[in-house]
Amino acid sequence: MLDDLYWYTSEHYFQAQKFLETFHIEQIRQAPTAKAAAQMGRDRKRPLRSDWERVKDDVMHKAVLQKFTTHADIREILLSTGDEEIVENSPIDYYWGCGVDGSGRNMLGVILMEVRKQLRS
Repeated sequence: MLDDLYWYTSEHYFQAQKFLETFHIEQIRQAPTAKAAAQMGRDRKRPLRSDWERVKDDVMHKAVLQKFTTHADIREILLSTGDEEIVENSPIDYYWGCGVDGSGRNMLGVILMEVRKQLRS
């Protein structure tokens, strides 16, 4: 449960947050799969909230923290990585992933490492 609503997946939550206070949130929340939610959230016919670039990292952090707080099995996997660097190995994503040449920002990896640290304390 995030923001007093039940979300099928963290992908549903993340994608819906792009459209704060619009009917798009409920449409994405009800998407049958995470893949469908992602497709809906990436549809640029839907107008992004004006502050999305500023808040997207915080939204992702909140979603990832909830995911690993809720599910003990994957929490243990994350914690078992010790202090290793976590890299989102996405050749097409230079923001959330490392990109094809490794020059991406790897923000999902950074957030996973932050959440890992939070869960330890």
